[in-house]
Amino acid sequence: MKTIIEPFRIKVVEPIRMTTPEERASLLAEAGYNVFLLRSEDVLLDLLTDSGTSAMSAEQWAGIMRGDESYAGSPSYYRFEEAVKEVFGFEQVIPTHQGRAAERILFETLCGPGDLVPSNTHFDTTRANVEAVGAQAVDLLVPEGLLPAEPHPFKGNLDVDRLRELLEEEGVDRVPLVMLTLTNNSGGGQPVSMANIREVSQLCRSHGIPLYMDACRFAENSYLIRLREEGYSDRPVAEIAREIFSYADGCTMSAKKDGLANIGGFVATNDAELARKQRNILILTEGFPTYGGLAGRDLEAIAIGLREVLDEDYLEYRLASVRYLGERIAAGGVPIVQPPGGHAVYIDAAAFLPHIPPLELPGQTVVTELYIEGGIRGVEVGTVMFGRRDPKTGEERPAPMELVRLALPRRVYTQSHVDFMVEAILDFADRKESVGGDRFTYQEEVLRHFTARFEPLD
Repeated sequence: MKTIIEPFRIKVVEPIRMTTPEERASLLAEAGYNVFLLRSEDVLLDLLTDSGTSAMSAEQWAGIMRGDESYAGSPSYYRFEEAVKEVFGFEQVIPTHQGRAAERILFETLCGPGDLVPSNTHFDTTRANVEAVGAQAVDLLVPEGLLPAEPHPFKGNLDVDRLRELLEEEGVDRVPLVMLTLTNNSGGGQPVSMANIREVSQLCRSHGIPLYMDACRFAENSYLIRLREEGYSDRPVAEIAREIFSYADGCTMSAKKDGLANIGGFVATNDAELARKQRNILILTEGFPTYGGLAGRDLEAIAIGLREVLDEDYLEYRLASVRYLGERIAAGGVPIVQPPGGHAVYIDAAAFLPHIPPLELPGQTVVTELYIEGGIRGVEVGTVMFGRRDPKTGEERPAPMELVRLALPRRVYTQSHVDFMVEAILDFADRKESVGGDRFTYQEEVLRHFTARFEPLD
């Protein structure tokens, strides 16, 4: 059969409140044209993020009923620990309430002022946590990753030559770790190849530098390796994942993505002394090491989700849904990051709205117009999220790319929902020349995209 179906049945449904474009335009103005500030009940199809938005399985809900809420030594923790060790292979497992808490603990124990933390591309909270300890986040994405239309199979790769040059020019002592994000969320949800992982690992180990993975979407990256990399087409996805992490010294993970859970995360390592320090911080800020800020029921949901996400029927369906959305809108003339990745379709807003310059925020315009057109909530991944103001002149510097991410929640929307998305996006494409840019009316210094307010330039 050519048709790929959802490998699950729907057991519980949640109503969607239908709204009109006129209602949505009014609601958007009240929210300062920032879709983060909308009420979720006013959104028809929520593609803001795939983080914590998964529909959990019957087995996960059964695990939640089994969850043990003992403060210390809960059996739910030990089931969670067993699952993490089984999937990732690391010996020290420290639960946290979500991924950014794991990042904070990692960078607080390994980094300090003046340090450099290279990555393929740091995402927003990762970059903020690096900078919060006085270090500098350095993006070393391969050149193909900055060309949205270029159909390279592994545009998430880290540029190893640039990493080698950085180590030679700045000194190994300034680099306390290297971070690889799987998949590369900021760069269009693009995967990192096993060959690149292996090469980065060899370079790091030759200099005694720890390599850490941001494992949020490890299963999707593993499946894309199976689909796109020579020598892996017949390998089980779980085996591919274990090989990935065999090249690393540890990882952080938001289990709200490929953990198929609504909350939770962890930091894992093979360094027992480092783990001791991290557990001390955990106790201070998150909770006792056998719950780490999570309820026992959430530890159960993650333990089950980490195994379910490696189901190959699920992964085939998951990537097919994303690919279908991307290919349909691209066929209708909407430029996207090619090829579609694992968790989202990224519209190239700069190419889509060439009449709007980067500092007039074309990605923000696409986000607001898609909400008005079809009640679709996406997120800007461009100058709003990653632009920087010069500390001396105050001049705004645009981001390298102007993207809009449409992140599909896992096991939530059906084929007709995706067809509706396609129709709404193409309807907006028909009138795109009539829209102008946006400008900030309010912004914070850190992670401004969450709370900023805007107004249309008209």
